[in-house]
Amino acid sequence: MTPQRPLAQTLSSPAYAADAARHLLGAESAERMAEEFGAAARMAARSIAEAAGPTTGPGPAALRARLDAVDLRTPLGSTDAALEEATELYLRDAVYFHHPRYAAHLNCPVAVPAVVAEALVTTVNTSMDTWDQSAGATLIEQRLVDWAADLADLGPEADGVFTSGGTASNMQAMLLARNSAVAGAPGSLPERLAGLRIYASADSHFSIATSASLLGMGADAVVAIPVDSMHRMDAAALECALEEDRAAGLRALAIVATAGTTDFGAIDPLPAIGALAATYGAWFHVDAAYGGGLLASPQHRGMLSGIEHANSVTVDFHKSFFQPIGSSAILVRDKATLGLVSHHAEYLNPAAEAGRVPNQVDKSLATTRRFDALKLWVTLRSIGGQAIGEMFDSVMELAAEAGDMVREHPELELAAPVQLSTVVFRYVPAGLDGEGESLANAIRKALYDSGEAMVAATTVDGVRHLKLTLLNPQTTPRDVAEILDAVVAHGRRLSGERAASEVSA
Repeated sequence: MTPQRPLAQTLSSPAYAADAARHLLGAESAERMAEEFGAAARMAARSIAEAAGPTTGPGPAALRARLDAVDLRTPLGSTDAALEEATELYLRDAVYFHHPRYAAHLNCPVAVPAVVAEALVTTVNTSMDTWDQSAGATLIEQRLVDWAADLADLGPEADGVFTSGGTASNMQAMLLARNSAVAGAPGSLPERLAGLRIYASADSHFSIATSASLLGMGADAVVAIPVDSMHRMDAAALECALEEDRAAGLRALAIVATAGTTDFGAIDPLPAIGALAATYGAWFHVDAAYGGGLLASPQHRGMLSGIEHANSVTVDFHKSFFQPIGSSAILVRDKATLGLVSHHAEYLNPAAEAGRVPNQVDKSLATTRRFDALKLWVTLRSIGGQAIGEMFDSVMELAAEAGDMVREHPELELAAPVQLSTVVFRYVPAGLDGEGESLANAIRKALYDSGEAMVAATTVDGVRHLKLTLLNPQTTPRDVAEILDAVVAHGRRLSGERAASEVSA
C-alpha cells in the first residue's frame, strides 16, 4: 500500500492569497501597517495641534455636498491617498474635545496612554466574549472591574463587566432588576410585569425610560420623582410615591439614584434612597456615569457616600476618567446576580464550562466586544488612579470659579449652584428679562458658527438656558472668561438686531 502524503503537501497556495496578503493585516503586512498607522497618527496629531478652535462651524449641507461628490465605487489606490481624503472630509472640520474652549457635552480630552493603547486593541482585534478569543484580556478586564468595585466599596462578592457606555450599563442594570423581581413568579412575562414600577428623579437620564420600554414595561412604568432646588431627588417625595403606590397595589421594581445628572451634576441623596430601596424591597441602582470620577478623587470621594449599598452601579470611564469612547462598566454588589442575564450556546460558551472557564459573555448583553479595558489599564499603570482623580478635582474647581463669574456678571444668571463640573445659566439683557429666554439657542449657534467656542443648551422650568460642561483640566479660568465674554457679546448683538428689526417693522 502506497504511503499517503500529508494533505498539506498536496496543496498549493491559491492565487488570491497574494492579494489578501497585500490587503489584510498579517505577518507579511505588519511592518507596512506600523508605517501607515504612524502616518495616520501624525495626521491626527497635526490636526489637534493646529485646531484654532473646537470647531470650524460646518453646516450639514456643505459637508454633505463634499461627501456626495466621493465615488465609493472607485478606490484611490493607496492608504495615503485615502487618509489625505479623510483629512479633508473629517479631520479638517471635526469637533475637537481637547480644545480648551470646548464646553458643550460630556466629552473629555483623553489620556495619552489610553490613545496609545488603542493601537494594540485595534491591531490585535481581540473579542471579549470567550476565553479562547481573549485570554489575558479577560483577566485584565476582570482586574479593572475589581478595582472599580473596590473604589465603590461594593464588597468582596462584587463583579461586573465593561459595556459601550452609560446607556448600555443602565439597560443591563434594569434588566437585572427586572429578572430579579419576576424570577419564580407565575404567569407570562407581561403578567409578571404588571404593577411593577421604577422610580427615578425627574432629572434622571433618558436611558432609564428607554430601558423600561425595551424591557416590556413601558416608559409609563417609570415614576418621575420631583427634585429640590439643587436638582437632587427629593427623598421625602420618593417615600410618599412609594407608599402611595404600594397602597394602590403597585410594587417597586427598582429605584435609580443619579450621581451626577447631565445638566446640573446633581448627586441624589444616596444614603436615604438606599434605605428606602431596602425598606420597599427594590433594586437600588446608582447611575454614576458622570459622577463616577469622584470614586478616584482625593478630595471629593465622600460625595458618593451611600453608593456602597447599591445593587448595581454605572460608571463611564470615557467621561470623568479621561478615556476614549467607549469605555463604561456596570458593577454589581453580588456577582451571582449577573447570572440573571446569562445565556449558554454550545458553539460559544457551553453550560458545562460555566464556572470553570472565565467567559465574559456569560455576564454581558453583548457577544462580540472590543477590549476596551486595555486603555484604562495602560492609563492606570502609566499615571495612576490618583492623577485621574486630581484631574477631575481640577475641573470641579474650575466649574466653581465659572459659577462665580456668572453670578457676578450683571447680564448673566445662574440657574442653580454648581455641583460637579457643569454651569447652567442664561443671558439676561438689562431690562429685557423675557428676551433672554429666546436668545439662548441663537447665542449657542453664533458661537458654533464662529468656531470660537462651543457650549450646550438645556431647558429648565420651561426656559431655555446655556450650559458649560467643563471636563478639560487644561481649560483655564481665562478660557472660561473668554467664553462668557463671547456669550455676552453675541447676546448684545442679537438682542440689538432684534430690537432694530422691531423698530423698523
